[in-house]
Amino acid sequence: MPGSTFGELFRVTNFGESHGPAIGCVIDGCPPGMALSEADIQPDLDRRRPGTSRHVTQRNEPDAVEILSGVYEGQTTGTPICLLIRNTDQRSKDYGNLLDTFRPGHADYTYWRKYGLRDPRGGGRSSARLTAPMVAAGAVAKKWLAEKHGTHFIGWMSALGETEIPFEGTEHIPHNPFFAANASLIAQLEAQMDALRKAGDSVGARIEVRARGVPAGLGEPLFDKLDAEIAYAMMGINAVKGVEIGSGFGVVAQRGSEHGDELMPAGFASNHAGGVLGGISTGQELVVRIAIKPTSSIRLPKASIDRAGAPTVVETHGRHDPCVGIRATPIAEAMLALVVMDHALRQRAQCGDVVLPLPPLGAGHP
Repeated sequence: MPGSTFGELFRVTNFGESHGPAIGCVIDGCPPGMALSEADIQPDLDRRRPGTSRHVTQRNEPDAVEILSGVYEGQTTGTPICLLIRNTDQRSKDYGNLLDTFRPGHADYTYWRKYGLRDPRGGGRSSARLTAPMVAAGAVAKKWLAEKHGTHFIGWMSALGETEIPFEGTEHIPHNPFFAANASLIAQLEAQMDALRKAGDSVGARIEVRARGVPAGLGEPLFDKLDAEIAYAMMGINAVKGVEIGSGFGVVAQRGSEHGDELMPAGFASNHAGGVLGGISTGQELVVRIAIKPTSSIRLPKASIDRAGAPTVVETHGRHDPCVGIRATPIAEAMLALVVMDHALRQRAQCGDVVLPLPPLGAGHP
């Protein structure tokens, strides 16, 4: 269906359903000659996959990726790369009661109004399971960007519901189930999630993601601005309801004397712009934050209607994340990588011959 392809020169077409035999994507436009194997992709999928802690859905999917095309003798050929992830732990019977009704806050009603029918099993095409192929594609983009430009991506959870998570250091991110850059608050977050799961309710989250080593000059004027396409990408992630770049909504309270990032010979003095000016990258870190809504699939009864318009009550059973934001960090990293990759290829195509007489301004403030 339309809307399943992301990108211009690095194009990713996503396919599959939550409870179908497999999900995956086709990457068209990956440059040839890059060494690539499943081992380059699997680590990011392992970070995103379900069942990794008691705080996320217990659907037990290995999310083992298979490369079906586009790689010969360990190198990309420049032809379409097909990545396949087989579904192995579907429990479709958990959704039998949803065929004739709609979960509040979910896409059930809108899919039915648009297409006249829908796959109720695990949300079908609207499931967050379809973020897995994008994480796989993002891993390919990350590798190329690291090799060609030294670009790296990192993200963390900065709020879980009403709980702010102070930043203590990126070294803590791999060592807790929340992707929190924090060690002192983890026990409190775990207790918060245990209570939430017991209550059958859900909560939202805020994720921050950054790209370091981004070349200056990426992005296009007006409607293809780098920050506009970052926002477009982030809003394409399931459950995202808000995007901030740089100081974001904090700019409302700032004055021009504070907000404008001063330029020094050694670099920028600050980064309120989040690494983008006029829609074009400055060479500083890209700084992005996303707001993720509470999971719509909860056990608590909610008022709804059936397909005939009669009132009913919905209780969602099955295995669900009480906070979908817990597994969102690798997804946000991947989508940011896809945007940067696409624009890096666009820059190479149009402005690859541009050479300035002076060295680029130092990256300055992170």
